Amino acid sequence: MRIAISQPTYLSWIGYFGMIDLVDTFVVYDDVQFEKCSWQSRNRVKTANGSPIWLSVPSMREELDSKIYEIRLKNYPDWAKKHWLTIYHSYLKAPYFKQYKNDIESIYTKQWEYLSDLNIEIIKTLATLLGVNMPRFVKSSEIGGLVGQKTDRVISVLDKLGADEYISTEGTKVYLEVDKFKQKGIKLYWYEYKHPVYPQINGDFIPYLSAIDLLFNTGERALGYIREGLGEALIPAF
Repeated sequence: MRIAISQPTYLSWIGYFGMIDLVDTFVVYDDVQFEKCSWQSRNRVKTANGSPIWLSVPSMREELDSKIYEIRLKNYPDWAKKHWLTIYHSYLKAPYFKQYKNDIESIYTKQWEYLSDLNIEIIKTLATLLGVNMPRFVKSSEIGGLVGQKTDRVISVLDKLGADEYISTEGTKVYLEVDKFKQKGIKLYWYEYKHPVYPQINGDFIPYLSAIDLLFNTGERALGYIREGLGEALIPAF
């Protein structure tokens, strides 16, 4: 069984959904430390004037070692209304905005207490709308008996879920101990997504935006663009 592990990010980019498309089980790594001003709570969309803008979800002040799943949101419904209005005015003239408008707007009309719940809802909704293969979603906070740190903890997750293949992002190369995966007989792949160029309104193409940009601009063709970036994305670690 092939597994990927990733933190729940806000309005995730298309490479995030490419990874989801490749696995049997996707582990939402929600019991690691929360980082302010990270992808956990913000992302970018392209405005009607052609410039990217950050959408940041405000959170309550927490202890420095707070886990992602512990983070509460503040200023609801103010932030949700502002985010939705920015999305609405940015993509009103996009070819597929009307087709998907209600699905995205409904997220912002719900009352969210926890950041991770909001992010997971967005991830699952967008994965469905984008048409990627839907794996089983598991929260790491709900996997009992995990042990160790960094590499050992990742392997503990894989053991608990019965994985024999693991996809990991490039950023983990600095701390993952490859030999431990060899010893466990787990195939390890580095995930190096190649961002495709797709039709995009409002000026020159801007990569690495939220996946809603791809959805509103390309509709049912979105999955083809996502998979275009997966051609050589998996690099065997050994």
